[in-house]
Amino acid sequence: MNYLSVENISKSFGERTLFKDISFGINKDQKIAFIAKNGSGKTCIMNIINGEDEPDTGQVVIRKGLKMAFLSQKDNLQQELTIEESIFASDNEILKVIEQYEKALEHPEDEEKYQLAFDEMDRHNAWDFETQFKQILSKLKLDDLKLKVKSLSGGQKKRLSLAIILINRPDLLILDEPTNHLDLEMIEWLESYFAKENITLFMVTHDRFFLERVCNEIIELDNGKMYSYKGNYSYYLQKKEERLAIENSTIDKAQNLFVKELAWMRRQPKARTTKSKSRQDDFYKIKAVAESRRKENVIELEINMERMGSKIIELHKLYKKFGDRVILENFSYDFQRGDRVGIIGKNGTGKSTFLNILTKTILPDSGKVVIGDTIKVGYYTQSGINPKPGQKVIDVIKEYGEYIPLMKGRIISASQLLERFLFDAKKQYDFVEKLSGGELKRLYLCTVLIQNPNFLILDEPTNDLDIVTLNVLESFLLDYPGCLLVVSHDRYFMDKIVDHLFVFRGEGEIEDFPGNYSDFRVYEDSAEPEKSETKEKVNWKQNSTTASGLSFNEQKEFNKIEREIKDLEYEKKQIENLFSEGKVADADITTKAKELEVIINKLSAKEERWFELSTKMEG
Repeated sequence: MNYLSVENISKSFGERTLFKDISFGINKDQKIAFIAKNGSGKTCIMNIINGEDEPDTGQVVIRKGLKMAFLSQKDNLQQELTIEESIFASDNEILKVIEQYEKALEHPEDEEKYQLAFDEMDRHNAWDFETQFKQILSKLKLDDLKLKVKSLSGGQKKRLSLAIILINRPDLLILDEPTNHLDLEMIEWLESYFAKENITLFMVTHDRFFLERVCNEIIELDNGKMYSYKGNYSYYLQKKEERLAIENSTIDKAQNLFVKELAWMRRQPKARTTKSKSRQDDFYKIKAVAESRRKENVIELEINMERMGSKIIELHKLYKKFGDRVILENFSYDFQRGDRVGIIGKNGTGKSTFLNILTKTILPDSGKVVIGDTIKVGYYTQSGINPKPGQKVIDVIKEYGEYIPLMKGRIISASQLLERFLFDAKKQYDFVEKLSGGELKRLYLCTVLIQNPNFLILDEPTNDLDIVTLNVLESFLLDYPGCLLVVSHDRYFMDKIVDHLFVFRGEGEIEDFPGNYSDFRVYEDSAEPEKSETKEKVNWKQNSTTASGLSFNEQKEFNKIEREIKDLEYEKKQIENLFSEGKVADADITTKAKELEVIINKLSAKEERWFELSTKMEG
């Protein structure tokens, strides 16, 4: 069943043509990823599909009555509303019924209003829907529903926007970088949710694990032409490599990049669910693999950076807290030549604070950071660059350096570095204000790299970068001979670039793990009891545990019991009122008394089960 057709659309800005005569369709149950270089019109096409922009030519045909939702990179939440009010501020009829029921629960003295709301819940069969949306809120860690939108962090706003869309269950869901601003735990839950739900998706994402595990089709806009690949990311790499080989044998660089990417994909462990018999043995195996992994890379770019002395960067018993929240607690580490460290952890555990302490942007409460005399730090932050008005791309980078020295007296000039990061000769003389968000990030990366640091710190470098640029960056970093410290939620990027991790557990705890992200997941999973994969898939609801500590079915039962207790209490009160007001006829006294006894016994049993489940929650 066709949901939406894009028919021969074109878009130009002045003399610049973004795309011309583009056509594709979205059918029911397809999970499509849209890949293109930054600046080639991805966001424009998304906005045209969503009705926020119009093509110069062509049209978008949408199936009549189709419910479509769009998750933009910018939220359009109302700042003065609470989380709860934001969720209920939709046209969803069942949500309106649930909202009235929730309000009735706040005023139990109004029995008539409660009974009316309860009957409406029954009539619309809204109980399961209520349970499902509370599950989604729980998984997305939106616990305090009374918080106002204006007080939320960027990550919380992204999760709220996501929750609103998932709760409303549209026919077609359009997503623009859904994993940005989410931590790894959140990303993996969302990945799992989309992989198993019967939902139609059209998305732009740079998260290649997401592409691999969720999507069943990839469409690519490349040099103004649209290509379709009926498979996941591995399949796309294979077929794109074949296409490039057929089209032009002179594009060896691009072809080799995809060959390397495909080879790397094939070396990856197929399932994170593999359990290890011995965690300790597993740990040392991972350590050996991590230490040898980078030797596989064939160096193409021998950068001749300033020689490092014996002292790199030393961290001595660092301690830092904000209010009652401890970020670092007596953390020490001595960086060695060639260290390639990734930093992972939930949002709010202090990853960016740690980088700012390391670069002496902020000071620790106690302890010290000692930076060696020969160390030149390059720091790519999330804030980006602020170019001067009227500057051209090439002028921005030349402010920081003219070239990077290579071995044997060779150099990479500023222009060659820009070209390597996909700024062609014409683009280098464009004004910076013409660049897209992703292109600005690319330019910022070049300004950091042209300074030829021997200790490179990257804070979320993959945000807003397209997959083609990510491949280029990874290729550059694999050749990079200095120390590397990376904070990223991009698991695929981390797997290729780093060989050990700082795992921020929260409350000041930082674990040093000798391996990349996939190694870490296998190691963590090896602590869990062995499960049958088939059984796990079939019974995920029964086996999974909610944030409350109850299984899915127990949580459902708990919510149901609360409602049943309220109903029984209401019935009990009604009969007791009849007796107290003398409104029971003599002939009906025995019948009503037995009715009351049955209700009291049921109420007692329900309360006992409620207490049992609530104790489990507290435990």
